[in-house]
Amino acid sequence: MPDASPLTLDDVSVLLVWTAIAIYALAFIAYAVDLARRGAVAVDAKDAAAKDAAARTARERELVAAGGGGAGSRTGIIEQMRAQETASEEALNAPVGKRARLVWARIGTSLTVLGFLFHLGGDVTRGIAAGRVPWSNMYEFALTGTLLIIAVYLGVLFRYDLRFLGTFITGLVVVLLGGTAIWFYTDIVPLMDPLKSVWLVIHVFVASLATALFALAFGLSVLQLMQARRETKIAALAKAEAAASGTAKTGPGFLKTLPSADALESLAYRFAILGFIFWTFTLIAGSIWANDAWGRYWGFDTKEVWTFVIWVLYAGYIHARATRGWRGARSAWLSIIGFTAVIFNFTIVNMFFKGLHAYSGLS
Repeated sequence: MPDASPLTLDDVSVLLVWTAIAIYALAFIAYAVDLARRGAVAVDAKDAAAKDAAARTARERELVAAGGGGAGSRTGIIEQMRAQETASEEALNAPVGKRARLVWARIGTSLTVLGFLFHLGGDVTRGIAAGRVPWSNMYEFALTGTLLIIAVYLGVLFRYDLRFLGTFITGLVVVLLGGTAIWFYTDIVPLMDPLKSVWLVIHVFVASLATALFALAFGLSVLQLMQARRETKIAALAKAEAAASGTAKTGPGFLKTLPSADALESLAYRFAILGFIFWTFTLIAGSIWANDAWGRYWGFDTKEVWTFVIWVLYAGYIHARATRGWRGARSAWLSIIGFTAVIFNFTIVNMFFKGLHAYSGLS
């Protein structure tokens, strides 16, 4: 019986990548359990607060004329909501050593770190096997891009307690990395002549970093819309005095433990600005590289056009929010549309639009 052929470095890379996907999936489950437990805790706290509000209203009605308790109950609801927002925003900025000891969130973060190490190993071994930086085709770009999404998320955790975003980040990476491993995998081939440039190292890496920052802004914008909807319902319920019983449904329970919609929007805006700076450099570096490779800075190639479209979307988002007061849902939707355009540029444009940037590696 012939001996089995030994594993190549690329085979090892694939095994490491699939191991990372499995660990990220476990992290996703742990983070999901954390959100569910946060929701349960928030419901218990709401029930206790509702009982307290009901007792306070009963005392007020004994002391004042009929009808006086309605304003008191509304005030109590609003004060309770503001107290929750303050506590959540303090938790968001709490130092690492003083954060709530959320067991499942810690398990999720630990698993994410472990998955990141396997992911990094898969990316590095792919690069060593290829003898170059591992981002010259769709498979490798996705491999590095998702790695940077996790790296940026873990790095930001040292400054902000964004563990509530862990479900979204790990879920997104499982989908993107899993889809990449299934549909975009390509064998290692020599670089095409236009890619043999130092700009391959700079241009593509910076684009990947910008994408990672946009991903975080996207996740925060989605949560912002959910939180804003909840806050609108609470305000309406407070006016109608319907929340005093503690039975009104205003959205998923975990939202009660998250910062306010305004705080989430401000954080998403910061990440979008950083991503926009890197994307601007990507656009400029790409033009310089195009001039070196093809003798012109701009040729209205499909990839060039979509890179510029993404730049315009995020420029519009930043400008509208800063100068025209576009806050709330309109701001969040601009952030979401911008990231959707990034994903469209990476997938649909690479796969179905022909042009000078035909480096997907797919046949």
